[in-house]
Amino acid sequence: MLVRSITADIRNRLTSSHKIIVLYGPRQVGKTTLVQQLLADVPGRKLSINADELRYIDVLSSRNLEQMKLLVDGYDLLFIDEAQRIPDVGINLKILHDGLPNLKLIVTGSSSFELANQTKEPLTGRTWTYTLYPIATTELRAQYNSFELRQLLDHQLIFGAYPELFSLPNQRDKAAYLQELSASYLYRDILALANLRYPDKLRKLLQLLAFQVGSEVSLNELSNTLQISRDTVATYIDLLEKTFVIFRLSGFSRNLRKEIVKMDKIYFYDLGIRNVLINNLNPLNLRNDMGALWENFLVVERFKRNAYGGAFVNPYFWRTYTGAELDYVEESGGQLAGFEFKYTQAIGKPPKTWLDTYPNATFTGINRNNYLDFVLL
Repeated sequence: MLVRSITADIRNRLTSSHKIIVLYGPRQVGKTTLVQQLLADVPGRKLSINADELRYIDVLSSRNLEQMKLLVDGYDLLFIDEAQRIPDVGINLKILHDGLPNLKLIVTGSSSFELANQTKEPLTGRTWTYTLYPIATTELRAQYNSFELRQLLDHQLIFGAYPELFSLPNQRDKAAYLQELSASYLYRDILALANLRYPDKLRKLLQLLAFQVGSEVSLNELSNTLQISRDTVATYIDLLEKTFVIFRLSGFSRNLRKEIVKMDKIYFYDLGIRNVLINNLNPLNLRNDMGALWENFLVVERFKRNAYGGAFVNPYFWRTYTGAELDYVEESGGQLAGFEFKYTQAIGKPPKTWLDTYPNATFTGINRNNYLDFVLL
């Protein structure tokens, strides 16, 4: 069983604090498994509730402390899975936490969209919040050496990093799993929590974004292609971000005249989902999108590395109107680090414009020979 990077930190919070533990993340990334592992190590009686079960919803949405006391009587810890299903979950958790300060509370939610909206204000100062992502290379490092990690690279680029994929025996089963995940889970939170005017456009939008990984995305162009308004496109992209399907990078600039900042780049949290959306799970030697795959992989693995390592960095890409560009830039403590990604090629000098504009910045080329230094803690 793979140990997730945030497990030890959550375990420490459970034993040393009475704040509510809130665990976000996409569906099927292992949130429930992680919590169950933690509960096995925590002393006392534990009550585990799946909020998809209607019998619990009335009590947990009642705003009635006496009713909730009856539910948790005799228990030391309450675990609520899929907590976004409970109406007004934030205010009810506040009542429970304040009324029973010795009761430990853990809640998970597959959507930051609704759960965050419901919990942010009522639970201010009462939570420790974590996000679990598809398995990170830095998490695999605990189980595999550097040679073995390199052997897994093709798998990560084609099939992604959802936990169950690592135990499936063949490519056919992996493809079927991704198809099912895409069809059954990918849009479930959005369709359930948002009144989409054009739900059929959502998958088409994702397909367009999948083909544009590594390129700046024009909302006007997407609007024209999909025949929906620019505002609707922006709303859909925002929903897809909040439900952990995609995330965006903005352009870095300290000189707006020279540098492009008006359009963002969009990446997928999981490459398996990206690839199945465009029906391309072909081996790497049969693909024409290696540049996009490699860039998305490195950006998302760096994102997970920084998130799990507690690194406070601002990520960007960088490009000028004259064509100079860097795939990825990090700003931390006033220092700039630029990175260029090439899958197979050695990488030479940074763009002259980068050196001239930011003479104190660093530059590193990342390819398949040295990528582990970039993605591991």
